[in-house]
Amino acid sequence: MLIYNDYHAVVVLDEFVRHYNDRRAHQGREQRPPNHDPAAAIPRDLPIRRHRVLSGVINEYRQAA
Repeated sequence: MLIYNDYHAVVVLDEFVRHYNDRRAHQGREQRPPNHDPAAAIPRDLPIRRHRVLSGVINEYRQAA
């Protein structure tokens, strides 16, 4: 990924930090992200959708509502 200027670098890093803390699985936390809410129930019967992060460099998978 090419970073064009300071503003673009800030946007890219903000998006990566959000992904890292809110969605990325961490092995030391039993595959839960750092900002995981254990009280939130996750239904298992919904279809899964892909969401592209950082123009497709990273893919997140979420259950469709």
